[in-house]
Amino acid sequence: MTREVKEYISEKVNELINANSCCAEAKEAGKNWLEAVGTDKEAEAWKILIAEIEEDIMPIEGLIAFAGSEAGARVFGEEAAKGVLAHAQEVKASGAKYCDCAACAACEAILEKKEEI
Repeated sequence: MTREVKEYISEKVNELINANSCCAEAKEAGKNWLEAVGTDKEAEAWKILIAEIEEDIMPIEGLIAFAGSEAGARVFGEEAAKGVLAHAQEVKASGAKYCDCAACAACEAILEKKEEI
């Protein structure tokens, strides 16, 4: 991994762990990777981080399905769920594959560099 790629990924991992929409497991994996950078634990921490974000990133179709469901209405509130649904449909119409919340955007950016590691 070049220094530039490592710096870029570190920036995106920081964005991920600071995102309100980031789950506890992804925060932990991100923090662990940041702490492991430059050590003999970096490669293993990277594998764990990638596995976690691949599991967590929300495909836009999943967000649309959830926001339009009764469960989505319970989680977001009925009116907010309608707004999330409309936004997700706009995001999909623009060609996006994933949710555009801060956590998912950071995950997507990290995954785009996955092969450069």
